[in-house]
Amino acid sequence: MNIGICGSHRTGKTTLAAAIAKQKQIKFVKTNTSGVFAEHGLDPSQPLDFKTRLSIQHHVIEAAITIWQAETKAFITDRTPIDFMAYTLAEIQGDTEVDYSQLESYLNKCFKVCKQYFNKLIILQPAIPLVYETGKAALNRAYMEHLNSLTQGLCADERQHCTSILIPRQTLSIEERIDLVG
Repeated sequence: MNIGICGSHRTGKTTLAAAIAKQKQIKFVKTNTSGVFAEHGLDPSQPLDFKTRLSIQHHVIEAAITIWQAETKAFITDRTPIDFMAYTLAEIQGDTEVDYSQLESYLNKCFKVCKQYFNKLIILQPAIPLVYETGKAALNRAYMEHLNSLTQGLCADERQHCTSILIPRQTLSIEERIDLVG
């Protein structure tokens, strides 16, 4: 069974994935979204126009697919296609020029990849104290809430076929979070 942790940045996805991997004795497969941005000369904390966002998100999912498909046994990872879709959608504002056919194609690809690689998704909501780190996404609580809403909506979308577990906001300790995952 492959498990994906999804949610806004700065919610503890990587920490929880590593802890679950240790407890369940499965492999932790760490993604490197920030590294993909850096390879393409972009900063994940800066807003992007639609064309640039969609381009980098294609690179992000391809990098993730490369590491996920290399796994032959059960694993847990700290990002999922749900995250990639949420970040793509979060950049779209009322006046954003969007090529909807390109967006829809990307979203469908993400749902397909999610179905292909994951059996269970764990949704982490913004709750833990925020700490600034260079090279990480912006510490904007409103933006994080926007991503949280998008993530939950995408997990409920009819095209999404994985079981998902929502970790309540008040569940802050790593032990309690692990217990909820089961």
